[in-house]
Amino acid sequence: MTPRLAICTLLEGGYHLGLGPLVNSLYGNGFRGVVWAGIRGEFPPWAQPLPENGAFAEFTAAPDCVVRFVRLDTAAHLTNHKPDFMLRVLEAESPDCAGLFYMDPDVIVDRAWRFFEDWVTCGVAVCEDVNSPFAAQDPRRVGWRRFFAERGVALHPGFAEYANGGVVGVRREEVAFLRLWKRMQDLLWEALGGDGFAGIGGGRPMEGRSGFADCFDKTDQDVLNAALEAAGVPVSFVNRQAMGFAPGLAWLPHALGPSKPWGRDYVREALRGVPPRAVDKAFWLWAERGPVRVFAPAVLRRQRACLRVASALGRVFRRG
Repeated sequence: MTPRLAICTLLEGGYHLGLGPLVNSLYGNGFRGVVWAGIRGEFPPWAQPLPENGAFAEFTAAPDCVVRFVRLDTAAHLTNHKPDFMLRVLEAESPDCAGLFYMDPDVIVDRAWRFFEDWVTCGVAVCEDVNSPFAAQDPRRVGWRRFFAERGVALHPGFAEYANGGVVGVRREEVAFLRLWKRMQDLLWEALGGDGFAGIGGGRPMEGRSGFADCFDKTDQDVLNAALEAAGVPVSFVNRQAMGFAPGLAWLPHALGPSKPWGRDYVREALRGVPPRAVDKAFWLWAERGPVRVFAPAVLRRQRACLRVASALGRVFRRG
């Protein structure tokens, strides 16, 4: 049997509400296999009871798709723990898988899984960020080069695209890239004074610590991009439309920022000129469609109605 790709993600708190629809979207688009979920805190209520065998607790989403919850013992902001967990999955938890996609639990998959199997053979698989691109001599890239050169790591910029850290795919043959990404992150944490610093909610404040021209104001994402420059491996970018950051088909819609689909008041926001996003519509579609039931039927009916009203209002009210 041909080895399969695996999925991994990281979550704590309310992010389990995003994990269920993510799993549904994967399964509905043809993924079969294991989703490894590194979790800090309590297991999701929708996955109970969860028997633990010591290494993980397994929830059967469908007969051929399981979620394996792995308890995390780290004080790091979880956005900074991605290469560590990816290495753990590839080297310890799932040594037989052919490769691995990391996906944030606020991402939805809206494309046939066979595309992902093809994509990861093209190089380290990443998506352009909303802020992409940055030219070779952009102060951000220059800052990365100066910082890591002082620590013995040479960067060789060869592309202007800037990757979002919400989806990263590697084949097993590219595990050295993950080791380099982790090593470079460790160098940054040493300079900052810990891996709890992050340029997003829940992280220790970055004031005065972002480096030359604020080149590390998005800690994990900036080091990911610096590692892509340093590794000398093929990198396969897909464009910003994929995550819904530009007009076009959003087949990996990503809910950036603190406003997550499960926490939005769609009608109120539409009246303020903020209509539902592609990720909101995809999220509630897959919350209802698939084997994992996170939300009660009444919640799903209410959200469907709110999205219809908010979408209509969005055609009238536009933020200036």
